[in-house]
Amino acid sequence: MAVLDHREGVTAALGGATKAPKARTSTARTGDLSVERPERRWQRRYVARCMSADAAVALVSGALGYLIHFGWTLAWPTYIVITFLLPFVWILAVSLNRAYEPRFLGVGSEEFRRVARAGISLVAVVSFTAYATQIEVARHYVLISLPLVTVVTVGERYALRRWLHARRAHGEYLHRVVVVGHELPVLEMLRRLGDERYHGLQVVAACLPLPGQRPSLMERGVPVVGGFGSVAQAVRLTDADTVAVLASPDLGPEQLRRLAWELEPTGADLMVAPSLVEVAGPRLSIRPVSGLPLLQVEQPQFDGGRRIVKSTFDRALALCAVVVLSPLIAGIALAVRLTSRGPAFFKQQRIGKNGMPFTMVKFRSMVVDAEQLREELIEKSDRDGLMFKMHADPRITKVGGWLRRYSLDELPQLFNVIGGSMSLVGPRPPLPEEVEQYGDDVRRRLLVKPGVTGLWQVSGRADLSWEESVRLDLRYVDNWSLAADLLILWKTARAVVRGSGAY
Repeated sequence: MAVLDHREGVTAALGGATKAPKARTSTARTGDLSVERPERRWQRRYVARCMSADAAVALVSGALGYLIHFGWTLAWPTYIVITFLLPFVWILAVSLNRAYEPRFLGVGSEEFRRVARAGISLVAVVSFTAYATQIEVARHYVLISLPLVTVVTVGERYALRRWLHARRAHGEYLHRVVVVGHELPVLEMLRRLGDERYHGLQVVAACLPLPGQRPSLMERGVPVVGGFGSVAQAVRLTDADTVAVLASPDLGPEQLRRLAWELEPTGADLMVAPSLVEVAGPRLSIRPVSGLPLLQVEQPQFDGGRRIVKSTFDRALALCAVVVLSPLIAGIALAVRLTSRGPAFFKQQRIGKNGMPFTMVKFRSMVVDAEQLREELIEKSDRDGLMFKMHADPRITKVGGWLRRYSLDELPQLFNVIGGSMSLVGPRPPLPEEVEQYGDDVRRRLLVKPGVTGLWQVSGRADLSWEESVRLDLRYVDNWSLAADLLILWKTARAVVRGSGAY
């Protein structure tokens, strides 16, 4: 990580003889207060890129809607005008749903959710206006153009996000961050940001309660440039544009308020990490009480209407997948039977929602006596924790190795989804002997149906440690949403095509 590459002689405490050159800034005014804000041209460029792409998608979608409904004739000038106005209307709808705000761009599912909300809102407004004014509207034009622009915009935003992540992997389009907190929480944040660089946060310095260099931080290229009372100076010294304050008993409400005031002239954003971890944005909201902003955490949804929608969506999509993939399923079954002794399908008891056992179906990828041989190989497991995995498992057949690499052995689990014992997305389905050793925290995995895929599948698959697998499963249990499920399904397709982390 490149840190302070244009600074020399950074001291442990600020105020030394070394003086940083002034960062390039632009000046804005807030009331009568002059505020110098660091230039963030990349943010403006990226937002402009999103708007241009959204406009192009809207124009193409409108043109396709016109051609499909009216053909190549130019006898409908009103709809030609509407087609050329659609990009401006679409950008307005997306803007009103705040899908151009930088905080929603690049990470998470909120960006896609807001784009989808813009499309639904636009359809609703057009429908209501047509009904209220009794204006005749070409329904097919509307029903083609608006859903198409919504779906394609989501895909286009995902493509732009992949481009942004690629740039960030090369050290571009990053926020320069000063972290404020104690040493151990700072190290944990550095570890997580190192594992997930796509967030775009580059820690350039730290402020600890007691100034002084820490070998553990210096090894990661992060110098300590001051204490809690010199954060604003640290921002100026490092050209940072963001300050991340970690949970600390030494930073109370009054100290945070003063810090926010001190950061105003620098233009740096202030982010405060709550003591809560692994709680996603949709469950969090700010509730002001007597001038005190309280962080309200909603309870996770394990039942109710949203779960009914998820179950219906899972079964419908699984049924469609079975119909479409039936030739592939039949071909794989035949290949398994012809290349090794035994049945094409492997059935095994797993533990599902609320600890209820069910029979999971997969394509057989091992020899028929694999379960008996497992006891002999248990000491050779490459995994820590409760799960047994081997990179070179001698029980796997030749065809089975190919099926596992691309996760094709899991296709029969679609029948489990249709039957209701599994979901498309969820925690990994555990074995009964694993569940017997679960602690209270890990047992939360059983509050929802296990999934054919999940966060564990798109975050490293079999290469993950036991602790990391549990952490990802619990994160999903507590923060699931239909939008996140769709994103995981899309990422699963990419992970399967690459074949990484599967054995």
